[in-house]
Amino acid sequence: MGPTGEDPRNSVLSRLAESVKTISELPECRNAFRKIYGNFVRRVKLLSPLFEELRDSDKALGVEEIIALESLGEALNSAKELIKSVNQGSKLYQALQRDKIIGKFHQMTVKIEAALSKIPYDKFDMSEEVCEQIELVHTQFKRAKERKDTLDSQLEMDLSTVVGDNEPDPVIIKRLSEMLHLRTINDLKKESLAFHELIITSDGDVGDHFEKMQALLKKLKDLVLTENPEVDNSERDKSMIKHRSPVIPDDFRCPISLELMKDPVIVSTGQTYERSCIQKWLDAGHKTCPKTQQTLLHTAITPNYVLKSLIALWCESNGVELPKKQGNGKNKKAGCSVSDCDRASIASLLEKLAKGNSEEQRAAAGELRLLAKRNADNRVCIAEAGAIPLLVELLSSSDPRTQEHAVTALLNLSINESNKGAIVNAGAIPDIVDVLKNGSMEARENAAATLFSLSVVDENKVAIGAAGAIPSLIKLLCEGTPRGKKDAATAIFNLSIYQGNKARAIRAGIVAPLMKLLKDAGSGMVDEALAILAILASHQEGKMAIAQAEPISVLVEVIRTGFPRNRENAAAVLWSLCTGDIQQLKLARELGAEEALKELSENGTDRAKRKAGNVLEQLQRVEDSIDL
Repeated sequence: MGPTGEDPRNSVLSRLAESVKTISELPECRNAFRKIYGNFVRRVKLLSPLFEELRDSDKALGVEEIIALESLGEALNSAKELIKSVNQGSKLYQALQRDKIIGKFHQMTVKIEAALSKIPYDKFDMSEEVCEQIELVHTQFKRAKERKDTLDSQLEMDLSTVVGDNEPDPVIIKRLSEMLHLRTINDLKKESLAFHELIITSDGDVGDHFEKMQALLKKLKDLVLTENPEVDNSERDKSMIKHRSPVIPDDFRCPISLELMKDPVIVSTGQTYERSCIQKWLDAGHKTCPKTQQTLLHTAITPNYVLKSLIALWCESNGVELPKKQGNGKNKKAGCSVSDCDRASIASLLEKLAKGNSEEQRAAAGELRLLAKRNADNRVCIAEAGAIPLLVELLSSSDPRTQEHAVTALLNLSINESNKGAIVNAGAIPDIVDVLKNGSMEARENAAATLFSLSVVDENKVAIGAAGAIPSLIKLLCEGTPRGKKDAATAIFNLSIYQGNKARAIRAGIVAPLMKLLKDAGSGMVDEALAILAILASHQEGKMAIAQAEPISVLVEVIRTGFPRNRENAAAVLWSLCTGDIQQLKLARELGAEEALKELSENGTDRAKRKAGNVLEQLQRVEDSIDL
């Protein structure tokens, strides 16, 4: 026994099993090293039965065996860190560093093979089947040690061509974007952010790769602008709130003004700001980065052309007028200015909120509602003046119109990230939920939208669910106006990202209304219903409740005829239902799922192809067992 009384055998085997489990559960690699990464992870996963069998064995391990297993454990821990690092960060930088990364994989293979060679298998109590599997794994690591992996020669040539040629063939750029998984607007946005993060963490020292990465990003961006692909489904799911005005992605807002940037520039810390705002900051004599508080190495600012293009494309896709550049400071309404925010007027309105009669309170809340909707400067000024606690008090007003104004003013104020915290800290969530339950239809709709806005912060998802919002959101989903149903669906979707809220939604009866909306093509809510079902199906209770609603025929029909995102979500629900359930698999086959899934596996989105392929494999196994 060790000093804590723990059996050293169990300790080392538990650590080994945990390392393999962690490696196995890491997300799929989506960069140039996908094949090398996949092969490496596959070999490591095959070691799992050894540790499990030894842990279940009654035979004691000697010192020699424990030392050998400890050595393997160290190698697997190093491997875990390597593959985590390869699966994160800038895809372009990793592709340019390909020889170095391939060398690390080879070193890790050598290290694991050496550790496996030291293990005295003859002293273990193992079944013949596990012995054969471990011999196979060891042979695979030996073979991999003797030959160094290489990247696809096509990728090598394409990288060289695109970096060296000012006007490369668009076909080559397209092929490169596919191999690096940089295909969409969001892929490029993430890559741009990863690139800037790399500059920060490396203090700007990335050798001669900086210019190459800039050139590659620009050429890939030009390709995406030409093709104008849809935003990624995952991002679209997160931003289902498409009624009212579109939600501006946080990365497109200036950290100072919180407004959509029109001329984004990068400072020496790698942070991006609106040019006019950061220039005013610098002109005031500040020597630090406003967001990080780091001392600026220099005060030069560099245009962020990639982000600027992405903002322009987002504006075009969402019907938003592209912001105009300001001319020489003549327009006093600069992006980060609060000069036209009348603090005296706001103070007067707050005085009426606090001490006025019911009519004055109603009028003041209405004025603040409009001011908070107008621009970001007003939202900051109104919150700083202390309006939020007063508006929260008015949520309990007996006057329906005052209540509507108050909840909508809070909705508009919540667009500002800092205000979200202030609203929650003022104890607003229970009162907003009460408005959602008992207010007028307009107040209920805006309460639902406010809860969605607040639930963007993860800890608020928990608090909103605990406050009892979900049953009232489901009720609004059933009986609201078209806009109210959208509000409710959006809030339910976002809240259900938190596992505990999935159970609340299921127990509150969410599945039946979702199925009704799914079957009614004229409802305009098919997208939302499928997106929520897909997220609930990952919960065991949700899976059971959905199965009881007999959804397979309608899911198969969506997979056969629906829009790409709906086909993907329908396949995800079907996959959840069929996994581990032979009855659902048989029913899916009887209802014609196989043909629809085959077509989806060839022409769907990446996620849809994976889900469709997995269900097809399960259907085949069922068919084989029946034939036997």
